[in-house]
Amino acid sequence: MLFMSNKQYVVIGLGRFGTSVAKTLYALGHDVLAIDLKEELVQEISDGVTHAVQMDATDENALRTLGIRNFDVAVITIGSNIQASVMVTLLVKELGVKYIIAKGHSELHAKVLYKIGADRVILPEKDMGVRVAHNLVSSNILDYIELSPDYSIIEIEAPENWYGKSLRELNVRANYGINVMAIKRGSDINVSPNAEDIIETKDILVAIGEVDDLSKFESMISK
Repeated sequence: MLFMSNKQYVVIGLGRFGTSVAKTLYALGHDVLAIDLKEELVQEISDGVTHAVQMDATDENALRTLGIRNFDVAVITIGSNIQASVMVTLLVKELGVKYIIAKGHSELHAKVLYKIGADRVILPEKDMGVRVAHNLVSSNILDYIELSPDYSIIEIEAPENWYGKSLRELNVRANYGINVMAIKRGSDINVSPNAEDIIETKDILVAIGEVDDLSKFESMISK
């Protein structure tokens, strides 16, 4: 929701949440640098991202050596060490990363992270890593719900080149492998739309499909 494709992401902290974000961003075709202090976590993710590095992210010189300032987005998902979370957020801000997302552990922690420069704070109880990653890489994706490892639901702004066309003309299922479950138009929701329904300006589509098909669809509309 925040950035289009062809951006570089650094994910610091490879717990379940950070690993989910990093792998999803990479699967969507983006450059991802993953960092953690634990060597075993770095090894586990090495084949699922562009680069994986074992290092102490609170070490300013080490971060500088990696060229952190060249990254467009930093996602800081350090575990329960709140002091490290705050320090790393502060460092990547000072080193010039353009946009910083940090995982918070409480509303108070979130306030501190915002104060020191985080652009967005994620509270894991409310935000899945996969959902965050999909929102990051597409300006059209409004929500992403993982139903299972194979199927997901997306809520998406209708592409402009779909305006004025019916679902029959677009042949969404055949062309993209997804099914439109609903069309939201302002406060109105058309559940189970039929083939003759026309896509209008600013319509929001709720679609379901296999993860691979949804990823291809996202890539198509993000271009």
